[in-house]
Amino acid sequence: MKILPTRQAGLDRLMEFVPRAGVAYTQRRNDDLPGHPHVSSLSPWIRRRMVTEPEVIRATRLPHGKAANKFIDEVFWRLYFKGWLERRPGIWTAYRADLAQFTNRLATEAGLCQSWEAACSGQTGIDCFDHWARELVETGYLHNHARMWFASIWIFTLRLPWQLGADFFLRHLLDGDPASNTLSWRWVAGLHTQGKHYLARADNIARHSGGRFDPHGQLNEDAEPLNGPPHPALLPVPTGDGIPQDGRIGLMLHLDDLCPYELPAHADSIATLDFYAERSPWETAPQVRAFDAGALADARNRFGTDTTLTAAEDVRRWAEDLDHIITPYAPVGPVAETLDTLSAQVQTPIRRILRPLDQAAWHRSTKGFFVFKRQIPGLLVMIDEMAPTT
Repeated sequence: MKILPTRQAGLDRLMEFVPRAGVAYTQRRNDDLPGHPHVSSLSPWIRRRMVTEPEVIRATRLPHGKAANKFIDEVFWRLYFKGWLERRPGIWTAYRADLAQFTNRLATEAGLCQSWEAACSGQTGIDCFDHWARELVETGYLHNHARMWFASIWIFTLRLPWQLGADFFLRHLLDGDPASNTLSWRWVAGLHTQGKHYLARADNIARHSGGRFDPHGQLNEDAEPLNGPPHPALLPVPTGDGIPQDGRIGLMLHLDDLCPYELPAHADSIATLDFYAERSPWETAPQVRAFDAGALADARNRFGTDTTLTAAEDVRRWAEDLDHIITPYAPVGPVAETLDTLSAQVQTPIRRILRPLDQAAWHRSTKGFFVFKRQIPGLLVMIDEMAPTT
C-alpha cells in the first residue's frame, strides 16, 4: 500500500475507494487482510486535512446514500474524539505527565523495560500481536480492528501501561492523531466509557484475519476494565478568532490542517510551520517525519510559496511586515502547544480560525459516541450547505 504525502494522492485514494464505501464496506470493514482491501486507508490524509472530512463524506454519500452510513460514522468518530478531548484537555495533560514518569520507570525497572521493548519489537511470542507490531513499524499503518486487538492484548494480556502503548502508536502511525489515538486506547482500557472495555478474543481474531492467526490459549479474555479517576469537567466549545478585515495578513499552515481553503482568499504572505512540540519522549518514526515533511512541501506547492518557518525567530522575521497572522485552529496536541508558545514569543497577533463544522461537532461531543451519533444527521445537513473545497 503506497501512501504518498500529497493532496492529489489522497484524492486519488478517495476516488478509488468510493465504489466500495457502501454495502461492501459495511459487510467487510472488520476483516484485516493483507493489503487492507476492505477499508479506505484515507486516514493519513484526513489526519492532516490534506483531504477534508466534508470532501470524504460528500464523495461517499453521493453514490451510496444511507448505505455509506457505516463509513461516514467512522469519519465522524474523528470529529467526535477531537471535540471530546478539546473540551477535556486535562486528559491529554495527564497522559503527557504519565509518559514523563514512565521514562524514569523504564530506566529503573528492568522487567517493565524488557516487556515494553519486546512488545514494541514484536517479540512477545503471540504471533498476531508480533505481526502487527512489525507491520506498524514497517508500514506506519494498521487496520482499525488490528489496532483494537493490539491495544487490548497490550493492556490486558501483556499488562503494560496503556500510555506506553498509545505512545508507541503515536510515534509510528502515519495517521497518528492525539485525540483519536489517546481516546481510542482509553476506550479499549475501559477509561473512556468508564467500566466498559474491549477484550480481544481469539475466535474473533481468527475469523477476521482470514485464519492467518489463531491465538487460542494466549490471551486474557476475562480481564476487568481498568480503573481511573472521573472525567474532568466539560469545558465550553472554543470559538476561535475572527478573520481580520484589514491590514496585511499572513497565512500560516500547519500539520493539523493543510487544506484551509475556506480561509480568506486574500493573504499577503503564506508560510508553513515546520517545527513542533515533540509528540513523545522517544523518537518519532522516520517514515512519519518524512510524511510530515512531504505534506508540508505539498502544501507549499499548492499555495505557491517557498517560505518555511523552522524556528520561532523565523516566525518573528516573517511577521515583521504583517499586521495579522491567521492559522487554522489546532485542537489539543503538539501543534496547539507550539501555537501557544509562539503566541507568547511573537508580537504579531496569531488568530486561530475554527472551522464551523468543527465547532458544531465539538458542541455535540459531550458524552459517548452513540449520543453524538444521533446528531450526525444535522451535521450532514450542514455539510450539504457548505461550499465544496476547491
